[in-house]
Amino acid sequence: MPDDQSTSARTVPTIVRPTKDEPLGDVRGSLKSEVGAWLRSPALDFFALLVIGGLLVLIGLIMVLSSSSVDAISKGQSGYSGFLRQGAYAAVGLVALIVAVALPARTLRSPALLWVVLIGAMALQLLVFTPLGININGNRNWVRLGPVTGQPAEFLKLALALWLGSILAVKRKRLRDVKHLMIPLAPVVLLCLGLVLAGRDLGTVMMMAFLVAGALWVAGVPKRWFMIGGGIAVVGVIAAAVMSPNRMARIDNWLHGVCEGDSCFQAQNGLAAIAEGGWWGVGLGASRQKWGRIPHADNDYIFAVIGEEFGLLGTLSVLALFLLLGLVLFRMTSRLREPAAQITIAGISCWILGQALVNMMVVAGLLPVLGVPLPFVSAGGSALVASMLALGVLLNYARSEPGADAALRARAGLSKRSGSVISSGHSSRK
Repeated sequence: MPDDQSTSARTVPTIVRPTKDEPLGDVRGSLKSEVGAWLRSPALDFFALLVIGGLLVLIGLIMVLSSSSVDAISKGQSGYSGFLRQGAYAAVGLVALIVAVALPARTLRSPALLWVVLIGAMALQLLVFTPLGININGNRNWVRLGPVTGQPAEFLKLALALWLGSILAVKRKRLRDVKHLMIPLAPVVLLCLGLVLAGRDLGTVMMMAFLVAGALWVAGVPKRWFMIGGGIAVVGVIAAAVMSPNRMARIDNWLHGVCEGDSCFQAQNGLAAIAEGGWWGVGLGASRQKWGRIPHADNDYIFAVIGEEFGLLGTLSVLALFLLLGLVLFRMTSRLREPAAQITIAGISCWILGQALVNMMVVAGLLPVLGVPLPFVSAGGSALVASMLALGVLLNYARSEPGADAALRARAGLSKRSGSVISSGHSSRK
């Protein structure tokens, strides 16, 4: 009996409090090795994408409910109408995500199929110039089908990223030859940008330019072409701004910092919302700026409402999620060996992360108002569905990492066996 007692006495401290024979350093070393093994898990990127994307969509649903309820009630609608509408779009996006994850990997790398997808997306964009197209806030980049409105350019972004991945992967070793760089890349990319710019949506065109630049960089295009392309892009943006009195007014207000009238009403009240939030915020649902002071509080300026209701802590949390997303995507690009996947991931990364950064900088007053939503978070059906579809494509690529698919299948099998054991246990009790 004494031997048993001494054995148990030595066993308990091993778990709770290390003894002299098992110093604290050994426990730390064991914990460090376990964390290291988890970080090296082939399926880490897959689950990280799921968690980060899910958190961003959840934050978006909560904040859409908070920021849209006042405006909805003022229009005689239910305070939950914006939330329910966004929830329906999230459900559609979830279905699109599941379909994208389930697609065979070769489908996302087929140049012939992705040509069809890109042409279809461009045809959809052309609908904005038909009677179905509508003008919203000076931009004709929307389509109305009955009670539903959508922005085809959101899907054109993803189609362009996939197409660039497939084409650049084939031409990767010949991109130093200007002929292979220009054909068919230049005419197709310029046509896509031109279709969106024709609707006067400069903000979306700039996000598409980020996408193209990211794809070309990972594909290994010589740096001199980035300098030439960047110069042309700057000239184009300046020309587009000068030709629009509304854009020039926004830029002038941003440069001078103060103005009168409605031209900077949104920007000034967005900054006021962030200042009002302070360190910890005024609390969920307690924003005062959303009571008609911030136009599009549930869309382009939802980050301002997050800052007011959750303070600096809330804004930094959202920023941290996007930074983590960027780290995961960078890790995926370094682990994958398929050029088409690497290039497509780079394009999608520059689109989503670039758009998120631009949105936050606009709200913080670091850029003039551009009218781009915060991915996964802002209200808007086409933007949310397209972002979740892009997330599904990224998850599909994450499954293609070395050992990832086998690890996911093993985990699924373990869960299934655990469920069977639990079910049999319940049955035996009955």
